[in-house]
Amino acid sequence: MADEEAPKPGHFLPGGAGEATGDAGTPPARPVSRPQLSLGKAQPVQNQLDPSLKKAVPPRTAGSASQFGQNQYGAPPAAPLTGAPVVPLQGARQPGGAPRVGWNSPSTRAAPQFAAGHTEIKPSRRMSKPAIAGLGVLLLALLAGGGIASLKLADSYDSSVQNPLARPSVQKSEAPLPAPPQPTVTVTATPVPDEVRVKQNKIYSVGKVPSVRCTEPTIKPNSQSAILRYYQALLPCLNNAWAPLVRKAGYPFRPPQLTLVSKQTASTCTGETSIAYYCPDDESINMDWQDDLKNYKKNPLGARTWMMNTLVHEYGHHVQFLTNIGISSDSREGWAKTKAAKLEETRRLELQATCFGAAFLGANKATLGFKGLKYDSWQYEIQHSGDEYNPKKIRDHGSRKNQWAWAGPAFRSASPASCNTYTAPPARVS
Repeated sequence: MADEEAPKPGHFLPGGAGEATGDAGTPPARPVSRPQLSLGKAQPVQNQLDPSLKKAVPPRTAGSASQFGQNQYGAPPAAPLTGAPVVPLQGARQPGGAPRVGWNSPSTRAAPQFAAGHTEIKPSRRMSKPAIAGLGVLLLALLAGGGIASLKLADSYDSSVQNPLARPSVQKSEAPLPAPPQPTVTVTATPVPDEVRVKQNKIYSVGKVPSVRCTEPTIKPNSQSAILRYYQALLPCLNNAWAPLVRKAGYPFRPPQLTLVSKQTASTCTGETSIAYYCPDDESINMDWQDDLKNYKKNPLGARTWMMNTLVHEYGHHVQFLTNIGISSDSREGWAKTKAAKLEETRRLELQATCFGAAFLGANKATLGFKGLKYDSWQYEIQHSGDEYNPKKIRDHGSRKNQWAWAGPAFRSASPASCNTYTAPPARVS
C-alpha cells in the first residue's frame, strides 16, 4: 500500500472510489498478506447493498456471545459497515494490557497494532484466599510432623546410647529365643564347729520337758513278750515329750526304733551284747530283756524302776543324735590325741544322756509315780551305778558321784538346760 494513495473518508462507500466492481465474494485485487488470527477466517459479505439488511449477524464461533457476553475479549465481532469490502484479519494480538484493537473498535487498522511472530501470553491465574489458607495449613502440618519425627528420632537415639545393650524386641510371629541355661551355683553352708554345737546347742534353751501325763504300764515284765510290750507302752510318752523340744531347737524329729537283744545277738554299733545300747546307724534303742527278766524276779519294784531309767537314758542318746550333739561329740573324740581325752569325751556324752532321762522323769514324776519308795529306789540305783561297777574298769560313763550330780538337779528342774556337760570342768565329768 506504499505506492498507492491512502483512501479518504467514504472511499469504500457505495459510489466511492473504492467500490468493488467484481462479482460477489471476490477478494480485492491486492490483499494484504498478514498471519491468520486464531479466531478463524472472516466470511466475505456481498458488495451490493441489501436494503433489508440493517445489521449483519456474525457467524457462530467457538467463543460466542452466549458464552462470553457481548463486547468481551474473544467475542464475535460486530458486522462491518454496509457495503464495505471485507479484508481478512491477519497477525497476532499484542501482549500487555487491554489493547484498543478489537472487534468493538473502529474498523481501521494500522500495522503496528499487530506484530507477526508474537505468541499470545495468557493472563496469570490468581489463587483464591481459601486455597491460599488451605495451602498454609498444609504447610504448617508438614512442618509440625517433621518436628515430631525429629524429636522421636532424637529420643530413640538417646535411649540407644543410654542402653546400648538393650535386648531386641521379638515379633509375635517369631518364636522367642530359648533362655540361656543358668549356671548352677552350689551354696556351701558354713559348717558349725563341733565345739559350738556341743556347747551352744539350742536344745539347752528350749525350756522344760513337758508333762505328757503318761503313767507306768500295768504290764508285768515277767516274759520276753511282756517286757517288749512294757517298753512299747512307754516309748510314745518319750516321743510326745521330746518331739516339740527337738523341733523348737531347729532340728527334725524322728521317733526311734525299739528292739530286744540277747547275748547271742550281734550288733554293728558295739561289741557288747549283754547290755542295752543306742545305735545311731539305724536310730534304734536296743534293750537287754534277759537282765530285765532276772531283775524282775528278784525285785519287781526295783526292776521296773531300773527298766524306766535305762529306757530314758538310751532315749537321751537319741535326742543327742537328733540335735547333732552326738555326731560332734564323736568327732571330738576322734580328734582327741590321748586315750584319757577320748574317755573324757565319752563320759560327757553318757552323763548328758543320764541327765536328759532324769529331766523327763522329773517332768512326769506325778503320773509315773516317782515318789516315796519308788523315788528312793531310783535314787539309790543312780548313786550306785557308774564306772566303779564296770567289770572291765573302763571309765567311760562317769563315776557314781557324778551320775547323781547330773541326774539329781535335772530331775528337780525338768529342763535340758541342766545338762550341758560340755561346758563343765573335767572334775564334774570324771
